[in-house]
Amino acid sequence: MIKIALRTVSPRVSRQLPQRLFRVSLVLLLQLGLWAAWIPAAQALTDEQQFYNEAWRIVSRSYVDETFNAQNWWTIRQKTLRQSLPDRETTYTAIQKSLAVLGDPFTRLLRPDQYRNLQVTTSGELTGVGLQIAKDPETGILRVIAPVQGSPAESAGIFPKDEILAINNISTVEMNLDDAAARMRGAIGSPVTLTVRRADPELSGSGQADATRSGAKPSEPLEIVVTRQRISLNPVVAALKRESGLPPIGYLQLSQFNANAVEDFGRELRALDRQGAKGYILDLRNNPGGLLQAGVAISRMWIDDGPIVYTVDRRGVLENFWADGSVLTDAPLVVLVNGGTASASEILAGALQDTGRGELVGERTFGKGLIQSLFELSDGSGLAVTVAKYETPNHHDINKLGIQPDVEVKAPGLSSGLLATAQDPQYKVALNRLATRLTQPVVADAA
Repeated sequence: MIKIALRTVSPRVSRQLPQRLFRVSLVLLLQLGLWAAWIPAAQALTDEQQFYNEAWRIVSRSYVDETFNAQNWWTIRQKTLRQSLPDRETTYTAIQKSLAVLGDPFTRLLRPDQYRNLQVTTSGELTGVGLQIAKDPETGILRVIAPVQGSPAESAGIFPKDEILAINNISTVEMNLDDAAARMRGAIGSPVTLTVRRADPELSGSGQADATRSGAKPSEPLEIVVTRQRISLNPVVAALKRESGLPPIGYLQLSQFNANAVEDFGRELRALDRQGAKGYILDLRNNPGGLLQAGVAISRMWIDDGPIVYTVDRRGVLENFWADGSVLTDAPLVVLVNGGTASASEILAGALQDTGRGELVGERTFGKGLIQSLFELSDGSGLAVTVAKYETPNHHDINKLGIQPDVEVKAPGLSSGLLATAQDPQYKVALNRLATRLTQPVVADAA
């Protein structure tokens, strides 16, 4: 037998039910009305709104921080689409404003000419003054990562960590990286005036000498005129060094991880091995980085087994890059680093240090541990988006921290012609450390 319990409803409650049902129905109708109002709008997006959506979706899917710097990324889209976007330039500005809320100077819009120039730079060619730059997201200061070796900027005496306060008397505080780069580019032979403040007042060099002659104190801003030139990015310099009391030493200077770096580096390393090099000095000073894949490939030339770098995306997923048995030499290695050693060069330095493959000599590295991917948009412009951060084999996060060398040696700014000479204190210490490793007696295994 089934019992059914009936609950009586008081007259007061029964009178309230129609009112409650009315209110619920009204809310549902309003929600349906808002949704219905949104559907035609979504279906009738203008070309400019569709282009904004294209960029917005890329960042939404790819950006490393899923909180979007604690911003409501969807709301930013809605607010932007309610605005008038009459032309492409206005849409570019809207995209830039949306990206600005992320607080990440490396995630940025690249207009078509900027996107092409960035692709050309990574392919091994450059026209301009030859500076690799970064933007401090907290202060807005434009800082030099490193001058390109042999560039007009290096010849003018600009050093790693110098601050670029103005370009042709226009403040850089409100400029993004690509605006600043565009202002420093120009016709070959044309001058550009950079207002520079030294990060280290003890630095020597042509720029410092000019400041002394003009009566300016090292800590005061300097106006340095740089003549734009076509810059050939030859990333590898190699030499067999015959220092007194030492067997032949292979010296390899790697200035950038561009498209030519892996093939050139492998060729030079094999040549030095054939010439009888018994130990190596790898010079990564003032190397601002470049292609992640190049950094991994060159690491594999030194490291026989184990991890090289971990990348961590927005979901915390680790992608492992491991050695693959393609090592070219097991000879002793010392690595030179400084404040201009950044990004992919820090991947290489961190891998060599953490695995014990190479000893680091010099100064703390720059500290750029973020990875960007390039996305081409439908009109030929592009987005550079921070998609991951990387960790060294021992899971050190070096972003904004850098890598501390095993042996710290301070050194003044040196022109490229003085590197790896008797006037280079870091190189001399590297030679001494290498000599110690080369002369250590071999201990035979016990029988």
